[in-house]
Amino acid sequence: MKYSRSFLFGLASTAALALAVTACGGGSDGGPSFAGFPIQPVAPAAPNQPTTPTDEVPVPPTDPVAEADDSFDTYYNVCRGTNPKCYNNWGAFDTTPNRVLVYSRTAGPRHAVLGTPMGAGLNPTMNPDNIMQAGLVRMLSAEGITVDWTEDVAVLGSRINNYKAIIFASSNRDTLWNGAVTTSQDAARTALRNYMRRGGGFVGLHNAFGAEYNWPYYEGLLGNANFYNHGPNRAGDVEIVSDDPSTKDVPKRFSFQDEWYNLTPFPTKVKFLAKVDTSTLKPLTSAPHPGHADFHPVAWCQYYDGGRAWLTTLGHNAHSFTADLSGVGAIEFQKLVVQGVKSAMGLTPFCTE
Repeated sequence: MKYSRSFLFGLASTAALALAVTACGGGSDGGPSFAGFPIQPVAPAAPNQPTTPTDEVPVPPTDPVAEADDSFDTYYNVCRGTNPKCYNNWGAFDTTPNRVLVYSRTAGPRHAVLGTPMGAGLNPTMNPDNIMQAGLVRMLSAEGITVDWTEDVAVLGSRINNYKAIIFASSNRDTLWNGAVTTSQDAARTALRNYMRRGGGFVGLHNAFGAEYNWPYYEGLLGNANFYNHGPNRAGDVEIVSDDPSTKDVPKRFSFQDEWYNLTPFPTKVKFLAKVDTSTLKPLTSAPHPGHADFHPVAWCQYYDGGRAWLTTLGHNAHSFTADLSGVGAIEFQKLVVQGVKSAMGLTPFCTE
């Protein structure tokens, strides 16, 4: 049988390669023998191909976790806190004059600083003993702010949207309930709620914390806070705890005199502005409330349901509102209140973060 030259050359090459492998030990340890078999070329392995372990499952990438937003208060069913997103900047008061309303109607015990109840209507004649109301009119008028006043719940309900801020001056108990009418007795409550939602300003002074106990919306407006009780009227040192337009240039510490309200519930989600140094209170509290020994706030602010709320439990004494500034801490207190009202009106930045 004759073979082609190429076949004979291939056979010779194969035999030579087999002998070379055998000489190097190939097959001596049980490896494959190449004698009599043509060698098939082996494909090279793919270079550096990563492998996935069979017992591990790859974890897909996840999106960054967004920061929790607790601005919405599910208890009061409103957006509230220090985040400006809770303010409804609808421009409802853009053309409203710089005017505020002082509301001092009492439906329960009346603080002496409020004096004799006033007559009905808007801007009734003030009595000589209406010290708190007259003091607010004087100090705000000096800042170029027009001030109206009333103790008539019907006036508040019908005129509230004419003002950049409403000041509850120790108005207490069911101060927004109109028992003189047979229908819509809660009209002032509805008016206040809608006023806040359109971007209005609310200022609560002293016994405004003793009002509307049975209306949860109002408690939230106060910062999730309510008056519980107080000790004897006594001296104490107020400390400013936050930089804010309402605390600007107020001394970081000043002596004052008040009833130092104990609060239940305790304010939450607010910006605390001032506290009383409880080491200066003697006694600390009044039974049965244990007091707020570690931190006893006396002023704070928050956005609430679209509007602004600036609040202080201070303001019991007549000498804190008089023009002669003779009362202990009267200068500092009046400055704090005026600047708080202006921030609630939107004349200065409000409750800055």
